[in-house]
Amino acid sequence: MADHYDVLGVARDASPEEIKKAYRRLARELHPDVNPGEDASERFKLVTHAYDVLSDPEQRQRYDMGGDGSGGFGGAGFGGFGDIFETFFGGGGAGGGRAGRPRSRRERGQDALVRVTLELGEVVFGVHRDIEVDTAVLCETCQGSCCQPGTQPVTCDVCHGAGNVQRTVRSLLGNVVTSQPCNVCQGYGTTIPYPCTTCQGQGRVRARRTVSLDIPAGVETGLRLQLPGSGEVGPAGGPNGDLYLEVTVAAHDVFSREGDDLLATLEVSMPDAVLGATTTIESLDGPVDLELRAGVQSGDVLTIKGRGITPLRGSNRGDLRVGVHVVTPTRLDAKERALIEELRKRTKSPEPRLAEFHQGLFAKLRDRFRTS
Repeated sequence: MADHYDVLGVARDASPEEIKKAYRRLARELHPDVNPGEDASERFKLVTHAYDVLSDPEQRQRYDMGGDGSGGFGGAGFGGFGDIFETFFGGGGAGGGRAGRPRSRRERGQDALVRVTLELGEVVFGVHRDIEVDTAVLCETCQGSCCQPGTQPVTCDVCHGAGNVQRTVRSLLGNVVTSQPCNVCQGYGTTIPYPCTTCQGQGRVRARRTVSLDIPAGVETGLRLQLPGSGEVGPAGGPNGDLYLEVTVAAHDVFSREGDDLLATLEVSMPDAVLGATTTIESLDGPVDLELRAGVQSGDVLTIKGRGITPLRGSNRGDLRVGVHVVTPTRLDAKERALIEELRKRTKSPEPRLAEFHQGLFAKLRDRFRTS
């Protein structure tokens, strides 16, 4: 058997990089697609086998210690235990397994994640969006074949389409046949002599595309919507992965959300609080009339049915709950002060006294919102 170092034309102390460089040079020179001669084919097989041994640190060490180049020690009938374990315990690698089936170039594409920010008003009823996605799409030149137009993959001359190569190892149990992915075709069973120049033989390219979707009402921050088959196209035109849309709902200047209800605070003047009033407020889907009863207090909550958010699963909208905040005037002219003084005398207001402790208006409103 020819010495593997001589076959590759490298010294016995050659580095892994030097061995790889020598193999690539010889493979380009002797590959059947380039050099169809019978002698070149035999040399190519020797070069490939020599590289298989010397590129693996364990196999190279066994070979340097006097092995036969396949992992065993030829004259002694010992060794090859690593290959035996590979055979019986699934060390065949990515080349298609014991049945010899080549692996497919077509694989499922990866999933993609896109983040989108919605306004609170868009959450009330849902919204249609066109989302720009930068992802892998099918190559229009080769339509996923990975080959230049008019060409096609050819059967690998080394593994003859099996996707893996076999070798026989002598061991205590006799001759054991092992297989590993073909180094030339990478386990596919075919090679592509003329790769598509547009996608570099991948069958797909990076591009920006538009995905149209209807985002349902009731979504909230952190929710992920799944769009099956809208992710990246797979290698060699394989099936698309999924697209996930992660939602963020922007904060609103007036309204906040609690479940399917909307919360807001209405500032009311002291006269309107005392006498009552009718006012119109702007909800997220248009104006709505609101009646303030006479004597309304700060912290009271007024509920407007059906003006909240449409739930994600369901049709009955939540409510709009408005907390009242009575605004006490801080700047009075002499006439206004006189009127307030007269009001205090007439109403015989009680002296200030201690009452149940509340942590501010907003805490009071929050408690009322939760119990109303």
